[in-house]
Amino acid sequence: MHILFIGYGKTSQRVAKYLFEQAHYISTISRSQKTDCYATHYLQDIQQLDLAQLRPVDVVYVILAPSQSGIAAYQQTYVDSIEPIVEALKGHPVQRIIIVSSTRVYGENAGERIDDESVIQPIDEQGHLLRKMELLWQAYYPQQSIIVRPTGIYGTSIARLKKLAEQTLSYPTVHFSNRIHIDDLAKFLALLATLDQVQSSYIVTNNTPLAMHKILRWFQQFLSLPEVELASEQVTGKRIYATRLVETGFKFDHLICFNDYAALLSAHSNGK
Repeated sequence: MHILFIGYGKTSQRVAKYLFEQAHYISTISRSQKTDCYATHYLQDIQQLDLAQLRPVDVVYVILAPSQSGIAAYQQTYVDSIEPIVEALKGHPVQRIIIVSSTRVYGENAGERIDDESVIQPIDEQGHLLRKMELLWQAYYPQQSIIVRPTGIYGTSIARLKKLAEQTLSYPTVHFSNRIHIDDLAKFLALLATLDQVQSSYIVTNNTPLAMHKILRWFQQFLSLPEVELASEQVTGKRIYATRLVETGFKFDHLICFNDYAALLSAHSNGK
């Protein structure tokens, strides 16, 4: 198959490697020069996308990320990009289009359980824009679109968590955090290109919600730092489960995030 990536960052590169190793032909569209050997790379502005010279495209991955966290950047990246992509794909025999969104579309914040059957109720503007993006893709490609909603992606750096552990002595609530290793996310995204039967959307998470203060305590114990105290027993965040993913038979390679954190910390301390 000819598989096109629109947006080619760390996750896309891993997905492309999996698919390249399965003998698929890969093309990519991105804003910066790419040099890996898995694909043919095209440097284009998505707002002026031109795919007329590409061989017929069978599967598309849309994996975009805003350069900033503000509302305008979300609107431009996730919503304003849709019509130019759809227009550029006209004439291509697209069988599947896999769009990476986020579990930010679920607005719950009191420790509720969320899974693939949960009602989607965003509470902030970024969440509403992501949901608008999902609905637009489903309107343009009602049969072909697959929405993927990852939780927090980890596996490339522990700098933020390490700094937080070094600076935090008190945490305000029991705040649940949900994680997916970048390699597991990429492996599942690659699976979606060839899976016989697919659903319209999938949450992608390791099904192990963890309280943030416990993650920080683990880092602090590992680094021999003073341990954080919990300010209250109030529960915030949400506990997210990838029920449809499990039904596919997918096997995680990274279920225990602390093992991965330990490896990253060890590599960091060795200067790698």
